[in-house]
Order: sequence, then C-alpha cells, then structure tokens
Amino acid sequence: MRHLRTRPIAAIFAAAVIVGLGTTTATAAPVGSADNTGLTQALRAELEQYLATRGTTEHVSAVSLRVDYPAGKPSIDLTAGTAEYGGTTPVPRHSEWQIGSNTKAFTSVILLQLEAEGKLSIQDTLGKWLPQYPAWRDITVQRLLDMTSGIPDYTSQPAFVTAVATDRDTVFTTDQLVSYVTDLPVGPAAYAYSNTNYLLAQMIIERAAHDTYAHELTRRLIVPHGLWDTCFAPYTCPPSTAARMPTGYFAIAGVPSMYGTPMPSLNLTFAQGAGGIVASLADLTAWERALYTGRLLPPHQRHELESLISTTTSQPIETTSPTDPTGYGLGIGQATTAQTGTVWTYEGQTLGFRALHIYDPASGVIVVVAVNSAVDSPRDELPALVVQALQTVKAATPARPRR
Repeated sequence: MRHLRTRPIAAIFAAAVIVGLGTTTATAAPVGSADNTGLTQALRAELEQYLATRGTTEHVSAVSLRVDYPAGKPSIDLTAGTAEYGGTTPVPRHSEWQIGSNTKAFTSVILLQLEAEGKLSIQDTLGKWLPQYPAWRDITVQRLLDMTSGIPDYTSQPAFVTAVATDRDTVFTTDQLVSYVTDLPVGPAAYAYSNTNYLLAQMIIERAAHDTYAHELTRRLIVPHGLWDTCFAPYTCPPSTAARMPTGYFAIAGVPSMYGTPMPSLNLTFAQGAGGIVASLADLTAWERALYTGRLLPPHQRHELESLISTTTSQPIETTSPTDPTGYGLGIGQATTAQTGTVWTYEGQTLGFRALHIYDPASGVIVVVAVNSAVDSPRDELPALVVQALQTVKAATPARPRR
C-alpha cells in the first residue's frame, strides 16, 4: 500500500490521496443487500479488527465511521474503542474530530465563491494580493490551490517543529507560520504538497473579503449548509466542543520527544486555513456531498475546483486512470485503484488526529473514518480500513439505476 505522502515526517498535517491500496487481513461476515444489521455488524467488526491489529502500532484508541447514502437513505454511524489511550471511557457516539487537510476544500470553495462574485480571479498573482512577499509575486492563486507553486511547506521546517515540540500550546499567527519559509528558495512549478499554499490562500480571502477567514467560513459555508457541529478552532469553537472529542495523540516516530503526547483539542492555530476545522462526521459527510454534487459553486467555478493536476507528471489531466492514478484539484483529490474504481478522496492529519473520506460517484456512497492519532506514513493503515469499509458497503448496496 502506498500513499501520496511526499512530505518528510515533520510535515505533520499533510493530506494523503490514496494511490494503490492493498487489502487488510480482516474478514467481514457475509452481508446481504437487505440485511442492514448484517452490514452494521460487518463494519463494526472491521473497526474492532483495526484497533486490535493497529492500536499499538499507530497509538490509536478511538475510531469512528460514518456511511452516508444518497437520496435520504439512513446513514450508518459507528464508534469503537476508548476516548483515551489505555482508558476505559467509550468514544462519544456523536464525537467531533480535527479533520486536518480536509479543511483545504473549504478554503478553495470560499476563494472560488469570491471569484464568482467578481472580487478576485484565481489567475491573479500574489503580487496583487500579498505584495509583502516579493519573491512569490508571479505565482497565481490557482498554483497555490493545486499545489504547483513551489513555495516550501512550513510544517517541514525544523524551526516550526521545535516550536511545537517546545510548547504544544503555542499560539501561531498566519504571518508567523509563513515566516518559516520566506527566506527559502522557490521550487519548480510542479506538484509538491505544501501547507503554506493554503495559509496564503486564507490571507487572500481576508484581503479580498475585508473580513476574517473565520467569519467568511461561518457565513458562507457553515450556516447556509447547517453544519452546526463544525467550527474553526480555536476561533469559533465553543468550549463544549472539546468534551465531545477523544484525546488526540502525537505518534510520529520522527519526533521521539513528543511520541505519545496528548495534544490540545482546540488549539489548531498551527493549521489555520490549511487544516484548522473541527467537525462531526455527520457534518463532514454533509459537506462532502454538497462539495461533490455541485451545490456550492456555479458551473465554471465547479469546473475549476475539479480541474486535476497529475501528481506524477504535474500535467493537467481530465481524470485519473490505472496508469496515472492520482490527481489533485483545488483542495480536493481523485484516485483510481483496482479496489475502488475512480473516487474522490482525501486524508487530513493534524498533530493528533486523522480523518479520511471517500466519495464513490458510481454508488453515491460516502465513507469517512476518523482516528485519534497522528502517525508517519509507513505506519498509516487508515486508507486500507476505509477502502475495506467502502467495499463492504458497496457489496451490500444495490446499484443505482443509470439515467
């Protein structure tokens, strides 16, 4: 199994787009299409198997899964494990999670809405909107969003890692985070995952809208779409949010001084518009369905959102394929694998959580799973769990009629 995680270990909340996913050793019970109880039992067995086989390796104690169907069919919501590693308190049934780089799609959509309103163009350069960074003046907004800017990733910088390791409660500003890379050379105009791109996108939103990112996120996306369990941490999250979250753990082997450290629930100032949202899985699947079914943007901007760059060749592609299996749009990812077919998918990781979703256009099914640890890529088996769950669900779901 491989992930699209070209980041060094220190880049602790990059996204992963699934590339080639093997199967796990867990064996689910046979599921009949009319037996929702059997499907629920099979999915629960897969979650419990994941915890049994990966709990120690990934330092994870809590896992939550949601299966969301089109056309109003009731969803399936499951949790397994405990809210603390080594604890006994069950995971809250309606828990909330740091969703990491799934945040990037929210940021892209706000920018594209501003474009649709004539307030900016994604062909604008940073020289227009952020002239304080002259070395990046010719880079367009689009290249920020599709990860071809060449601007280095601040989460990969030793000074950033040292700041986090020294004080996990450090409060960062966007200017401070960007400052970790302002003196570094710009790379080629090729695909290279960098969280800095989305901090700069946040800053452009605030200048174009004459408003804070938090308020634009709330008024444009959270309120209109009824995402009442979604907030931008720590700025708009009520204190009660933390009580609904399991404890998240830093378990990246490359930073041994922090291994196994409980991380703050709501201090996501290190992530901002690149990964600062907290949400329930119900809200996350509602968001993904709106995102992928065209409810958020006019046709032109939706086309821009879904315009893919091959993560292998850095060239534009219409769609992914078995020979060119992963593509990156504007804050969204697409993958084609033998196990899934062509799907939209994204994994987000913060300092203490991972959340991964798959949207299968063929069936309309969305599967999202969240866990309470951050790990380095070689030990991350969450994609295999999500793919296994999707296969189990599709085996029990009648095919949608063709239109």
